[in-house]
Amino acid sequence: MSEHKIYERQGYGGTVGFGQAPVLLIVDFVRGFLDPELFGGGNIVEAAERTAQLLAAARAAEIPVVFTRVVYADDGSDIGMFCQKATRLSLLTEHADAGQIADILSPLPGELIVRKTQASAFFGTGLAANLIAKRIDTVIVTGCTTSGCVRASVVDAVSYNFRPIVVTDCVGDRALGPHDANLFDMGQKYADLMNCDETIARL
Repeated sequence: MSEHKIYERQGYGGTVGFGQAPVLLIVDFVRGFLDPELFGGGNIVEAAERTAQLLAAARAAEIPVVFTRVVYADDGSDIGMFCQKATRLSLLTEHADAGQIADILSPLPGELIVRKTQASAFFGTGLAANLIAKRIDTVIVTGCTTSGCVRASVVDAVSYNFRPIVVTDCVGDRALGPHDANLFDMGQKYADLMNCDETIARL
């Protein structure tokens, strides 16, 4: 029996649908994650370049945009277990060059930048409250890495009863095996999968 058939037989693979009030969430596309010598590799650069096209379309459609950055205190006082597993993340302080949003995706005035110390864009941040206040119902997710901060953000988004849409060619990972596996799994359990062109058409 194929993998898809197993999931289908057990009731997975439903759809959350595209709601009426979307936000574009751009997860951790910072300079360090576009650099294969630091945190990057795989298809991350290509995903960021594709996201630039989606970002332009979202702005044209006046869709709210949110960026995330991993930011730790200069003195390391807020470093936790996440950095025990990924030790170099502690380099991403407020003013570190590696932690700045990639130039091709530079935020505009009024676009929200969420600073986080954990994988999820929602954990320990005010993002959920902000989106609820704006009556957002759909979170269009782009960013990196697919198997890490993107996945964690998607799981938390659906836990808050938002409709997560993962844009498959706008998310990237340093290795393609985890990228593909996590896209499949998120599509079966937590989110709808759409490519960039399909998403722009919905906007």
